[in-house]
This record gives sequence, structure tokens and C-alpha cells, in this order.
Amino acid sequence: MRHFLVGVSAIALLAACSDGGAPEPGSSAATAAPETSQSETEAPSETERLMAAFEEQFQRELALSPQTQTYFGIVDDNDAYGRWDDPSLEAFEAAQARTVADLQNLRSDFDFDALTPQAQVSYRFAEFVLENRLEQGEFRDHNYIFTQFFGPHSDMPAMMIGYHRVRNADQADAYVRRLEGMGPQLDALVAQADERARAGVLPPDFAYPTIINTARGIVTGAPFDESGEDSPLWADFNEKLAGIEISEDDADALREAARTALLESVGPAYERLIATMESHAEAAEGLEIDGVSRLPRGAEYYEAQVANYTTRDDMTAEMVHNSGLAEVERIHGEMRDIMDQVGFEGSLQDFFAYLREDPQFYYADTEEGRQRYLDEATAMIDTMSERLPEFFGRLPQAEMDVRAVEQYRIETATGAFYEPGPLDGSAPGAYYVNLAQMSELPVYQMETLAYHEGLPGHHMQIAISQELDEVPMFQRVTWYSAYGEGWALYAENLGKDMGFFTDPYQDFGRLGYEVFRAARMVVDTGIHYYDWSEQEAMDYMLANTPMTEGDIRNEVRRYIVWPGQAMSYKVGMLTILELRQRAMDSLGDDFDFGEFHDVVLSNGSVPLTLLSELVDAYIEETLAE
Repeated sequence: MRHFLVGVSAIALLAACSDGGAPEPGSSAATAAPETSQSETEAPSETERLMAAFEEQFQRELALSPQTQTYFGIVDDNDAYGRWDDPSLEAFEAAQARTVADLQNLRSDFDFDALTPQAQVSYRFAEFVLENRLEQGEFRDHNYIFTQFFGPHSDMPAMMIGYHRVRNADQADAYVRRLEGMGPQLDALVAQADERARAGVLPPDFAYPTIINTARGIVTGAPFDESGEDSPLWADFNEKLAGIEISEDDADALREAARTALLESVGPAYERLIATMESHAEAAEGLEIDGVSRLPRGAEYYEAQVANYTTRDDMTAEMVHNSGLAEVERIHGEMRDIMDQVGFEGSLQDFFAYLREDPQFYYADTEEGRQRYLDEATAMIDTMSERLPEFFGRLPQAEMDVRAVEQYRIETATGAFYEPGPLDGSAPGAYYVNLAQMSELPVYQMETLAYHEGLPGHHMQIAISQELDEVPMFQRVTWYSAYGEGWALYAENLGKDMGFFTDPYQDFGRLGYEVFRAARMVVDTGIHYYDWSEQEAMDYMLANTPMTEGDIRNEVRRYIVWPGQAMSYKVGMLTILELRQRAMDSLGDDFDFGEFHDVVLSNGSVPLTLLSELVDAYIEETLAE
């Protein structure tokens, strides 16, 4: 999936949930608290009190985040629907103060031992998330606001195009008001990025051409120039306006207001952004270290990112690095076995080169080749879906589609990702494939990608989480990479356990992605802990993974601007595999895949420390039966 979600306050997670589902307007999916039973004369139980507190906090934060309301499909408040979130330092500090208060209240106002077992899980989950948000908030000024991979310059238009619905004149007016507010919003964020740059917090120079090109793409075309094409936001607004019933005079007035907002608010702000990024690019040319150790509190910042992206209290950067090295060596052994199986003579690096360069492993860069890829990926998902009941108890109710990435975001999108459907299940989730460059989509990776992004990977985990009616809303929508990406990588491995990957090249593709994630552990820590250069990181990945040089360059640059996230995949997978082996060893013949997977999937995107406790409790309960 698209992964700019980090573990934020579960109860104040909302602004980070840009990949969350959006329920239909008026749906109870975004607001309903877990059901409780209580007569009118009985005092509420401790669990009922806790659930009510979680719901109150969730609704409080939702009311403060117009953007999250849009992501959730809540459009009742026309004023909020036309605004952006408050980007100011004062708003951030107020949110941190609320987090401090929520954490204190959680610990002082509720008797943990009086809660039901399920409520105790929710309590522990909330406690972890609140603590993590406070720790991450200590390093707010160390995060890069604009990068080649993410940032408000691309996220804001993406929200407008992908999530701002226009079903009547009021919602069209709200769209215009958001265009009017986009300039001041962008200006505020540019000012913050400029302040951080002066303190030495700015990404390396490679980030800026993409930032600038993406920004120029937003303000290229009508009404900004006469190139013959409509700019993305202008095209989107006109398309949405044409889809509603409205008088021609009213439509003309809204269209003129949108045009004015684009020309007087959006366009000038993007030009100021571009000018600022050009100046930052010049300042970044002299940077000698790519990693975050060069930042004012770089070592402490990276330590906090290791904790955030592993969600374990026993992991250090050195441990992650060494674990990655060991995993790379192990996976290389399995790769050599496949080389023997297919009769390839030469070194592992020779085999990597063969897979990168031989045209038999790539479909044609044509519409027919793209459609063939989509059709075959869909077939793999369908086949996997039929086998799921053998290994899972709880299954997702939401459907899932395989789709090509849309043109408006094809340049900034990764090769493949998952986006959830609405919380109420009214529309399917989607596994997206970026078909811009077919030379970057080896066919032998198709099966493992389908299992990672679709079933039994991200769609399985996220859809089930969204459908957990018995837990508080924050628990259904919070996301931690260590759990979410760890599960998706585990799902690839599970495909092998289920009897798939019968084609040796597809199995090598699975190992290729696994060694890629193991190498990420080495490279992320190499860059940010051991001060590797970009070239050193690329050389390591070229020597140890079958990924193409273009992919590796983009990936390494992603790790540089997003410290810590890349380690979460393999750390999560190894933890889930370790927990499964613990259950297998303890339960013997009583071990059941479906029961184990239900434990893992039935509590949301929990931190790995909590997941370990849940599995231990499952083992203890099963042994006691």
C-alpha cells in the first residue's frame, strides 16, 4: 500500500490516515462506537466507560481535521468540507497537549484489571500509540516536509482529485473554497520547510528535480497556460461539476470562481514553492552525508525512528543491520537452489543480470502487454481467494480489484500499492500496479506482488481491520508499518506454505522480494547509522538483489528521505514467523493455521510487542483447554 502512515495517536491519528477508507456520507461506519449492553438503571461498566472515552476522543480529533473527514467520506459539515487542516506550530502543540492529557487520563481514570480481555487489548493499544505520538512529536522539526516521494505539493491535489466528492452545488463550492485555501496552506508549509532548511534539515539534492517537476505538473495547462491540456485540478473540477444537476448560470459562476482560485491562489503558491525548492537544491549540493546523522539531533532522531518502525522495545539499529545481513545470506542459499533447479550456470550476480536483462521476463510496453499483466494478476488473486478458507478463520467481506495507476499520479507512485475501500464496505479495495514502464515490472515478481498487495496480504489485513465492529474506531484505522508491512511480507511466504509458487521463476521472484526487504534492513541502517553514501547503498543492493538499477536508485533515495520505514517489512515478517513457530512448537498437533491467523488479524494493526503478548495468551489458553 501507499505507506505514508506512521503510528500516531490512535485517538488523534486522523490527519495521518491519507490511505484510510472513506465511508459514504451519512454512513455510521466512521462514527459508530462498539456496541455495549447496559440497562438504563445500571452504572456503566469499566469497559463501557473506556469505550465511551475512546469514542469521545476520536470524535474530538475528527472534528479538528477537515481533511480526515474528507478521507472518511464525511461531508455533512459544508464549512469543514471546504477547509484544510491547521498546519501551524500552535495547532501541533495543542494536539500534543491533548495527547499528554489523554495518556494521563487513560492511566488514572480506568482500572485495567476491571476491563474485559478485549478492552484490555484496546487499552494497551491506545497506551502504546499515545506514547509513540509523544516520542515522535519530539522530532517534528526533523522530518522532511517536501520530498520526491511524498509531500503536500502532491498529497493535496491527490486528496482533491481522489477524495473530494462533488454531488451537489454546496460540495462544488467547498471544492472552490479548498482551492482558495490551497495557496495559504502551501505557503505555510513552505515556510516551515524553509525554517527547517536553515537549521540543516533538508533532503539531499536529488529530491528537488522531482518535487519541482511534480509541482510544475500541477500548474501546467489551462487555466495557467494555453498548452492545449487542462491542468489536473481544473480538469477534475470541470469533470465533477459536469456530473451534478445545477443550472448553467450557477455552474458558470462556480467555474469562474474555481478558475480565479487556481490563478490567484494555487498557481502563485506553487511558483513560490518551486522557487524555494530551487534555493534548497543549491544549499543541498554541498551535503556530504546522505543520512540523518547530519541533522541537529540526528542520532536520537534515528533511534526514535527505529522504535517507531519496529514497534519493539528490544531492537537497535545495530541489531536490525546484523539481522538483515544474516537474512540476505540465508536467502541467497535458497536462490542458488533455484538456479540449480532451472539449470543456470554462473554466479548469483550473473543470474540477477539475466533476470534483469532478458526480454522473456517482461511483457511488451504496449496496451496489450499492460492488459495482459492486469489480467494475469487478477487471475492469481482469484485462485488464492478460493484457498483462503483452508488457512484462515475470519475472512474479509470487502471485495478487491486489480487496477492500473491513474495518469495523474503515475510519476510519483511506486510500482505497486494497495488502497483500502470505504469503511462501510460499499466499494472494493484496490491493488494498484504502475504500468508506466513495463521494463520495471518483471513477470517473475507478479505472483509475490499479488499476494503482498492483495490476498492474503494488505487487503486481507486492512479489510478485516476495518470490519472489526467489536473494537473502538481508532483500533480499526490505525496503521503501523511493522505490523502491516510485516503481515504483507509474511503473506508472500505463506503463499509458499499454501502450495503456490510452483513455477521456479515465480518462486525466485518471491525470494527476490524477500532478499530485497532483508537488504533494506542493511541499507536503511547503513545510510542512517553507519553513514553509508547513496552509492554505497546502491552497490550493496545491486550486488545482493535482483532489482533493476533504476528501481534500486529510486528505492535507496526513498530510504534516505524516509528513515526507518524500510526496515519495518522484514522486522514484522520475522516477528510473525517467530510467533507462529513458537505456537507450533508449544501446541504441536493442536496448532491450527486459522486460529493463529485469527489472533494475528483480529485486533487491528497492533504494535509487535502487543502482538507477541496476544500470541502467548492464545498459546496459554489453547494448552489449558
